[in-house]
Amino acid sequence: MEEIIIDTEFIKLDSLLKYAAVVQTGADAKFFISEGLVLVDGEVETRRGRKIYDGMTVKVLADEEVNLIVKKR
Repeated sequence: MEEIIIDTEFIKLDSLLKYAAVVQTGADAKFFISEGLVLVDGEVETRRGRKIYDGMTVKVLADEEVNLIVKKR
């Protein structure tokens, strides 16, 4: 599981995927999220603007599964 360190209270899901280099563009993030390929704390999440806080986990079901945990600095 890869740790992603943020300096803010939260990060939006689509921004997190770009920040963690899981996707390259916002359009890519939108596609993965809208297709139900992103899980937040084990639940499918289809909202791009979902706020991700310290301690939450995000899993991306792509060709290579990506697991992220968000930590606040």
